[in-house]
Amino acid sequence: MSADTLEQPRIVSLGCRLNLAEAERMKAMLADAGDMVVVNSCAVTGEAVRQTRQAIRRARRERPDARLIVTGCAAETEREAIAAMPEVDGIVANAEKLDPRRWNAPLADAPPPPTRTRAFIAVQNGCDHACTFCIIPQGRGKSRSLSIAEVLHEIERHLDLGAREVVLTGVDVTSWGADLPGKPSLGALVSAILEASPKLERLRMSSLDGIEIDGALFELLASEERLMPHLHLSLQHGHDLILKRMKRRHSRADALSLVQRLKARRPDIAIGADLIAGFPTETAEHHEANLSIIDALDIVHGHVFPYSPRPGTPATRMPQVDRATVKARAAQLRERVAKRRERWLASLVDKELCVLAERDGTGYSPTFARVRLPAGTLPGTLVAITPRAIEKGTLL
Repeated sequence: MSADTLEQPRIVSLGCRLNLAEAERMKAMLADAGDMVVVNSCAVTGEAVRQTRQAIRRARRERPDARLIVTGCAAETEREAIAAMPEVDGIVANAEKLDPRRWNAPLADAPPPPTRTRAFIAVQNGCDHACTFCIIPQGRGKSRSLSIAEVLHEIERHLDLGAREVVLTGVDVTSWGADLPGKPSLGALVSAILEASPKLERLRMSSLDGIEIDGALFELLASEERLMPHLHLSLQHGHDLILKRMKRRHSRADALSLVQRLKARRPDIAIGADLIAGFPTETAEHHEANLSIIDALDIVHGHVFPYSPRPGTPATRMPQVDRATVKARAAQLRERVAKRRERWLASLVDKELCVLAERDGTGYSPTFARVRLPAGTLPGTLVAITPRAIEKGTLL
């Protein structure tokens, strides 16, 4: 590795899409920072904290002379323990990581990062809820929203750099606007984006809390062609008692009703969901309900998390499920999602798809199916592709 390469700052980002979006902004802001590594940490589970520690140690081995700074959620929830690691030179508070003054960077509006084919726009940060398994409110603080004008400005900057798709992201995206004057809804923001940005060809939502989808947003998800037919739900479980113990605000029936109403209007919409396996007190019956909701909602994009106790959260004080059972139940959930996904991908074979080409030779359809593209396809182009086969979860 050359000296020039070693002197370039590096951002190591773990966890959610919001962290990834923030990492892009930090990378632009710290372009002239020299030999520095920033670990943008995650604390959503005990496993995430373990991976953060691994990333810190790995970064130090790979860049022994670099200044190593840790930010992100683990820098808040595990501040003393992270700061005590011998590899760490400093901590930057999560709420301050996009403030140039905290990094001694220029105060001028930072140039936007080199745009990828999809631009992630963090429209909201923080969370006002208190799910019993989650420590993120302690790491991110209360919910805070960008104004509509700020969001439109960010989108315009990325469109000028060639973005073809924008993804709206945040910690609790559906709470966007609750802290703004007049408390506008997320549907109002999406409507404003589509109206103000006629150049924007594809708009996609990241994970949403289904119970907070307002009427205007539902109508857009059901009918607006530029809003991608892909809904990822922050679902977490399929049994009402476990949802209650998680302190979620929706029921199984709420999720079923939402998806049924959307599919009645837009049959091709692809459903994704976060699911937790082995939550404290979960019985075999509860687990069966978790499995069955995969089929009931036709979940084809599943993020399955084996529950792990998170110090500082109420769920750690509940009766725990043994680790072997948690692991086995997580495997069963993943297998059930994989079967539904395989059937869904098979239904797309021999159908023409409009695919946005990425830089790695693949691309994504409107429903977020991954497609391997012909050699020579230019990144950032929208191409009509008719897949003929499936290999390892990718359409060919």
